[in-house]
Amino acid sequence: MKRVSETDENASGQTSSGANKPLMWITPGRVFYAGLLGRPSLRKIGGIIIYVAKQQPIRVSFDGASWQEGELVVVPPFVPHRIASQTRFIIDLIIEPETVQQGLLPSFLREQPGVVTAPAFVARVRHVLAQWHLRCEAMPLDDAAFDLFFFGATLPRANLDPRIAQVLADITQNPAGDTSAAQYAANAGLSFSRFVHLFKEQVGVPLRTLRMWKRARSMLDYVTQDANLADIAQITGYPDSSHFSHSIRDVFGLSPKDVFAGSRKLKLHGLPANAATKHRART
Repeated sequence: MKRVSETDENASGQTSSGANKPLMWITPGRVFYAGLLGRPSLRKIGGIIIYVAKQQPIRVSFDGASWQEGELVVVPPFVPHRIASQTRFIIDLIIEPETVQQGLLPSFLREQPGVVTAPAFVARVRHVLAQWHLRCEAMPLDDAAFDLFFFGATLPRANLDPRIAQVLADITQNPAGDTSAAQYAANAGLSFSRFVHLFKEQVGVPLRTLRMWKRARSMLDYVTQDANLADIAQITGYPDSSHFSHSIRDVFGLSPKDVFAGSRKLKLHGLPANAATKHRART
């Protein structure tokens, strides 16, 4: 997410157009980002992340293994990896895993992590990107609309225990919250041990891990804000700037400062521009 100039040239020497302007579309369970990659270190995204090459192939490496190269890369949730693009431009989509039945997802999303083949999907994503600036204001802010644009159909929804679904809804709506696992268990009428087991069984990771991801993800709602990073850290639930910086770097491979610096010309379609102010007012 590095700042891009409207007059930058890509690797082929062509002047960038409106379709090359950085943009992000955020819904409760999805994220679409297209823009410059910067130089991220190891990253560990909490969603199913799909990388699409805009022009030249992209590369991915898992835990120091050999680099793989292709047009489409799929990485499961919380898998550490490095991503590289010769043109420095990247397209990626994030799917929150607890929102879908992963076993019923399109086949290319269920293959082994790394480079996969799905040319029709790659073409569809590129088409959406090419048309984005003509209709971005009309894009609905819901998961179903997102899925229709990129997959041609609504992805199968997860069938969760209602008690776990309620916890997930609370964390998604208020990622800065600090409700303990013990309190969630009591609210659900479960013993602490049963709640912990059921949550991990249904979600795939412990409550603490999921909350860390949701807090880091919530920062994306504010990346176009002209705000002090210490304020953003507090808004998103971090005890101090040090924890904020460490967590964001661990998740996205970039420091908060670099993320915000690279988002100055980002077109964000999600929360309103004054979302941070509204959130502070509520708290």
